Amino acid sequence: MTPIYKIVPAELWRAAEAKGVFDGAPVDLADGYIHFSTASQTRETAEKHFKGQTGLLLVTVAAEDVGAALRWEPSRGGQLFPHLYAPLTCAAARAVHAIPADSDGRHDFSGLLA
Repeated sequence: MTPIYKIVPAELWRAAEAKGVFDGAPVDLADGYIHFSTASQTRETAEKHFKGQTGLLLVTVAAEDVGAALRWEPSRGGQLFPHLYAPLTCAAARAVHAIPADSDGRHDFSGLLA
């Protein structure tokens, strides 16, 4: 399994679970794909885009489970990031965990990333 990770506000994910499909966060909808990160990219993604935010979830998906709609494309510093050009079925989530944050707004991924 090749795990990929989506950081998402809990309320967005819970709404998606109610309908069975995650269409994406506002940034995903604007860009036309759902942004994911690899284990080595997730901390930097959290620092850059989610610093100080609470109520976040880490959704783990196996890249192999989402099929051909997943593309690996260059982004920050030329790194290849997984982008999903389709809605994500909630059933594809292998795990969903709350992401704790410390008093400085930094997120703690201890035990959450493979």
